[in-house]
Parts: sequence; C-alpha cells; structure tokens
Amino acid sequence: MNKDKTNKEKFKIKEGGLTYDDYAAIDDGNRYELAAGQLELMSPAPTVTHQLISFEMQKRITQSCEPEYFILYAPVDVILSPKEVRQPDIVLVQRKRLEIISKRGVEGAPDLVIEILSPSSLKRDKIAKIKLYSYYGIPEYWIVDPNSAALEQYILADDRYELVNIFQENEIVTSPTISCISFTMADIIEAIPDSLM
Repeated sequence: MNKDKTNKEKFKIKEGGLTYDDYAAIDDGNRYELAAGQLELMSPAPTVTHQLISFEMQKRITQSCEPEYFILYAPVDVILSPKEVRQPDIVLVQRKRLEIISKRGVEGAPDLVIEILSPSSLKRDKIAKIKLYSYYGIPEYWIVDPNSAALEQYILADDRYELVNIFQENEIVTSPTISCISFTMADIIEAIPDSLM
C-alpha cells in the first residue's frame, strides 16, 4: 500500500477531530492547514507572482524590522490551538516574545500575519481567516491583492478587525503597532517583471 493512500485512510477515520499531532504526522507531499480539526488542502502551489511579492515584502520588512522582529515565511506553522494550525505567507513576532516560537512553529498569536491572495485562497483569506485571526487575538492582519497591487490593513479592536487603511502605489505602508515598517506597494510591484504581473 502506498504512503499517500495510507495517510488518506488514516485521517478519513478521524475526519472532524484532528489535532496538531495528527496534522504533523501527515507525509503525503501536500501542504495543509488545520481548521477546526479538519484538514484543508492548500493547492495549487502559489504562483510565481505570489512568491515574488512575498519575497519582496519579506526583504523590505527584514531591512527595517529585523532588529526587533523575527520575520518568518511560508511554510511555517502558526499553531493557534491544537485544532487550528495555519500557514500564513509572512509572520512577524517581536523578539521579546521568543517564547511563542518553538521548533514546531509559532505557538500562539503572532504580532502580524500577512496573506497574499490567490484565486484558490480568496474566500478563506478574506472571510474565514479574518474571523479566525481576530478570535485568537492577532493584533494586525494584512491582505495583499496582487491584481490591484493593494494592501488591506486590519487592526484588532474590541475582538474584531477593523479595516483601517488600504495602501496603493506610492503610499507609505506604516503600522500603528509595528513602528519599523515602511515601504510602498510600488516598491514591491516595480521589482517584479511586467510579464509576471
């Protein structure tokens, strides 16, 4: 019996009650997130444009924020509970909060989570994750739309996210919670070949 079939049969039995340990034991070559104890397949793989936007953002955030923050990028597990494990595109954790970073991943609420939209993740990132990340107390959540080259900035207020800004073109991206952040979406987009946008 091949490994892929064995994994599918093993986890079909426990369909609604998977935990991080079950999730971590999967070795079928696919990437998943664990949502309320259920596996969500993350496919297809991100596009090259998605990856380049992620890389350019990481580069700029690292340049200004590395002394104060750990900057992690997918795939990295953000373990919000035993039954909620997500893999955001970019994650920031203050260095003084090192205790939430383990060999397994980030175990608790990061300071900032960034998701870059793709057609297969649109509803998950804009509906499900807004509710999820606010529930677990992540102070700031960004959604980057490659099609419009815009960054939506959500800040946690009274246990819910409020859309506080939309950054486009040459507007300087800043954060009320992370003072070291400073770049523009134009910086990001201009670094990507036109043929890939």
